[in-house]
Amino acid sequence: MLGLEKNASPSEIKKAYFQLAKQYHPDVNPSAEAKEKFGKINNAYETLSDDGKRRVYDQTGMTGDEQA
Repeated sequence: MLGLEKNASPSEIKKAYFQLAKQYHPDVNPSAEAKEKFGKINNAYETLSDDGKRRVYDQTGMTGDEQA
């Protein structure tokens, strides 16, 4: 979702998240698709920025929402 390599560093994850968040934030992008995509971007960032969730994602492919 964030367009990153599997071994992306925390700073690369953060940079990709902020770029996409600016593009798809519902306050900036009024399209109906933007709200849904923004939610997916947030979920991807939550998963990849937490070491525990990222480890589970790398092993199982389950995102943070699916892990709960």
